[in-house]
Amino acid sequence: MWFGVLEGIIKWSITARDGQTVTLGGQSVGSWFGEGTLIRNAPRESDLIALRDSRVAQIPRATFNWLREHQPSFNEFLLLQVNERLHWFMAAVAAHGLLDTDSLVARALVGMVHPLSNPSGAGRLPLSQEELANLAAVSRQTCNKAMTRFKNAGLVRTEYGGIVVVDLPGLTALAR
Repeated sequence: MWFGVLEGIIKWSITARDGQTVTLGGQSVGSWFGEGTLIRNAPRESDLIALRDSRVAQIPRATFNWLREHQPSFNEFLLLQVNERLHWFMAAVAAHGLLDTDSLVARALVGMVHPLSNPSGAGRLPLSQEELANLAAVSRQTCNKAMTRFKNAGLVRTEYGGIVVVDLPGLTALAR
């Protein structure tokens, strides 16, 4: 199946045999995922976890393959998506080895605004700080401290039920 998020937030992660988990990213409304599994014709090796009540569209393999075979624009979309995801994952490997926790939280926020995971481009994310901490793979307390620093720097604003990215270039710079 190929999946599209209609409502909610999906966390994409991998769990090792010993129970340790690595968060790969988040998917929000309008994003699509699972094409790699279908293209490789291999079992999914990751976990998809709804961080809140979510609705997900499921496109069967046969429909996905038909679109690939008959719609050049669909292949272009897939190529751009796979390229963006590859770039994101390469940066994630570097981030987890090089960045401090504030930068990891900033990176998770930037990722949720990125067109790959947020095609609507909305700067207001219906995301709790607990969900953000989960996506950044940091404790909630660490995330809350980082968010306080981000608010004080004018990078974000918190509202009831969400986080507003006020200064995306500033947040992006912090995430590198």
